Amino acid sequence: MSKNKLTGIALLIVLVASFTVLLSLGSGIYREKPPIPTAFTDTSGHPIFTENDIEQGQLVWRSMGGHQLGSIWGHGSYVAPDWTADWLHREAQAWLSITAKARFNRDFAELDSEQQAGLEKALRNDMRHNTVVESAEDKTYVTLSNTRVAAINEVTQHYLSLFGDDPALSSLREQYAMKEGTITDASHRELLNAFLFWGSWAAVTERPGYDYTYTNNWPYDPQIGNLPTSDNIVWSVLSVVTLILGIAMLIWHHACCKEEALPEPAKDDPLFFTKPTPSQKAVGKYFVTAIGLFLLQILLGGITAHYAVEGQEFYGFPLSEILPYSVTRTWHTQLAVFWIATAWLGTGLYIAPALSGYEPKYQRLGVNILWGALVVIVLGSMAGEWLGVQQYFDLDMNFLFGHQGYEYIDLGRVWQVLLLAGLLIWLALVTASMRPALKVSNDMQPVIWVLYASCVAIGLFYGAGLFMGKHSNLAIAEYWRWWVVHLWVEGFFETFATSVIALMLVRLGLIRARSANGAVLFSTVVFLTGGLIGTLHHLYFTGTQTSVIAWGAIFSALEVVPLALIGFEAMETYRLRKASPWMERYHWAIMFFVATSFWNLVGAGVLGFLINPPISLYFIQGLNTTATHAHAAFMGVYGMLGIGLMLFCLRGLTGNMQWNHKYLKGAFWTLNIGLAAMVFMSLLPVGIVQFFAAIDHGYWYARSPAVIHSDLVENLVWMRMFGDIIFSIGGLLMAAFLFDLIKKAIVSKGAKAKQAGALTIN
Repeated sequence: MSKNKLTGIALLIVLVASFTVLLSLGSGIYREKPPIPTAFTDTSGHPIFTENDIEQGQLVWRSMGGHQLGSIWGHGSYVAPDWTADWLHREAQAWLSITAKARFNRDFAELDSEQQAGLEKALRNDMRHNTVVESAEDKTYVTLSNTRVAAINEVTQHYLSLFGDDPALSSLREQYAMKEGTITDASHRELLNAFLFWGSWAAVTERPGYDYTYTNNWPYDPQIGNLPTSDNIVWSVLSVVTLILGIAMLIWHHACCKEEALPEPAKDDPLFFTKPTPSQKAVGKYFVTAIGLFLLQILLGGITAHYAVEGQEFYGFPLSEILPYSVTRTWHTQLAVFWIATAWLGTGLYIAPALSGYEPKYQRLGVNILWGALVVIVLGSMAGEWLGVQQYFDLDMNFLFGHQGYEYIDLGRVWQVLLLAGLLIWLALVTASMRPALKVSNDMQPVIWVLYASCVAIGLFYGAGLFMGKHSNLAIAEYWRWWVVHLWVEGFFETFATSVIALMLVRLGLIRARSANGAVLFSTVVFLTGGLIGTLHHLYFTGTQTSVIAWGAIFSALEVVPLALIGFEAMETYRLRKASPWMERYHWAIMFFVATSFWNLVGAGVLGFLINPPISLYFIQGLNTTATHAHAAFMGVYGMLGIGLMLFCLRGLTGNMQWNHKYLKGAFWTLNIGLAAMVFMSLLPVGIVQFFAAIDHGYWYARSPAVIHSDLVENLVWMRMFGDIIFSIGGLLMAAFLFDLIKKAIVSKGAKAKQAGALTIN
């Protein structure tokens, strides 16, 4: 049996085994999720919050932007508090104050250390004790102590004022980057309180039979007894051991395996004389659209970052009245997915006919219809999100057309379904073009099949987001959300890109087909070994069982293993740029691939592993350390790769047209330098400051205005401006490059038409 067949079998085993684990643990999450009781009651049986209140409150939370305004269980945005940690801290302080006055007739701060310690112990006994009771009618009730009910009433009054327009809390709203009247309906604010309380209750209430909470003792808050569990510590240590072992084995494999010598490059560009098909020509508008969305994303990113220091204004202009933080951040994160996906989808539509040499009937029409559909979905979903956050929709309409509240899949359910339909159309178009290539037996068939399989996964796996219903328990919603974000974006797009790059390099005659087969199959196996189950590192503290921590910690470490050799890949790719004189045409495309390798190592590898071990993520989930990894990995890896793929396709589309390499050189260096500046001059330092604050005082403090709006942090946020400006120049240079190509194409077309007319006359 050949090496490629063995690797293919290994890939199939990895896929089956990984999805078996994911689905098995998912079924455990369904069984062991934090319960939503029929009612929370006081000692007299009077309901405080009902199940319906909590479910409707979740819809209210989603309508205001959900994850885009603060966070729940550590997931969401970074300027406003984590509402779970904030509620727990406020409730604990209110409980201690009420009890201190009742027992000692003094404020809690005035008590001696022994008295304070005694009350804090009583606080933990009250808050952590699980009082869930099931009735004979399969209804569940949770009884709360009178002291706790009084404390809850204080917190609810605070939030009723905060999410409204109470002038007394205007300054706090500005610090949280909340617009005035975030939730205009008072009854909706009351429902929101029910949901926020339930999230905090799950984070402080111990699971039946265990000494840790439904969220595995997250967030860190010693006062209420939320301390790291043994699972957090043990599996973190074992994950580091796994990482070291995996890197050692991979380096051994790399050193022992013979590398096939590179072929002699062709004298002429193999792609130079290939005439683009009508459907390939139609793909050009995808790349123009991608860069347009990229520029818009950059603009919104600058506005969103500015809200961290001036929460309701943009240099004095009351911008939050029109574009509140929750809208700008929604669009910023969503457009990152949209523009990169558009570039990659365009690449798929371009590469499919190139591989098969076959142009299906009506392919060009399909490409144009799909582009129009994508534009409608992008603009329509953005409009819906704005209308939802501005509270123009009722809760049901918001779910369908407005803001779903979950980061990266914020678009309303109707837009979500339409996007899935668009992806399926894309898959159908790619299948129609690629089908002849799948049937031909040649040296590149394994890579072509890997590429096609990744296209199928891209087309189908976005549908995982539809498993989240209108009232899905938050633990269930997070499980399926990360199927989309991690598996779809970080998983199968990676496989797609690896395959496309390999095929392009083989087509250019720069690597041998046999070598490409082995490299693609092996790297896919290695990546998916950790990448699929590694999804679980997002779910450590989202109401899941502790087995999620064990599986997630080990396999998240394995995610980093293949990145240890990424430097070799980068250097080999870098050398290819001068393999032949005609390679100058692909110089900057290859340079963007090199940048992808660099950021894969730094952003996904180093900064990713910084937050992956459970004990690390326990303290820094939802701090700016997360934003550090997100920017470096998402833009550094997927963004740079999207630009590189786009440039390869444009080279084929433009033929012998002379490119302005000054634009590309400027864009390459400003994008990379700007990204590095915003990550290492601002985001990472802010994250480190918050890390220390969390350890010293508790997680709630790291997300409080005392830290976020401290002089040090605000100065670090201003430092981001340097990186933002440099990065923005890079985006503008990419746009200038495309505009220059379009101008040259129009001039060339006009010249050809004039020449044809002259020949006709003669």
